[in-house]
Amino acid sequence: MTTYKLESNLFGRKVEAAYSATAIGYAIVALRVVMGWVLFQGGIVKVLDPEWTAAGYLQFAIPEGNPFTTLFASMAGNPAIDFLVMWGLTLTGLGLLIGAFTRWNAFWGAFMMLMFWAASLTGGLAQLLPLEHGWVVDDHLIYAVLLFALGALGAGRMLGIDGWLENRFPMIRENRFLNLIMG
Repeated sequence: MTTYKLESNLFGRKVEAAYSATAIGYAIVALRVVMGWVLFQGGIVKVLDPEWTAAGYLQFAIPEGNPFTTLFASMAGNPAIDFLVMWGLTLTGLGLLIGAFTRWNAFWGAFMMLMFWAASLTGGLAQLLPLEHGWVVDDHLIYAVLLFALGALGAGRMLGIDGWLENRFPMIRENRFLNLIMG
């Protein structure tokens, strides 16, 4: 394996690191597929359950003291919210699994994770936004950051449909709009 050297300037400090491009490539593909599976599984279970609705959670399971309780309660019973949650998770996950429209899917996946994170807050700013398992950071926030990274890295170009399409059709690679949603 060839080792490369990364040199950058982060927060005003020079940083250096040695890395293997092959290992990074495998890691990015693995992270994309695993995150895609988490979202796909979370969505398809809901799609296949004809009784599933977000109403009960939105109405009764938002933690006491959540600063967004009223907002989430107002969404309860809305069929559009149910549709967006179950199909959003399913299609976003599927897109990440196959590496299609990766930036688009990573953005919306991160958005959903931030909404789920906000729904799990148990207190306001004065209480440091506590969560059940700590302060501020929980799995939803970690997923949101991971999805941001996958989008920033153009993870669909590595063993994904995006990479295949961009290699096969140069006009796709050269289109500014498609570069914003693929990759």
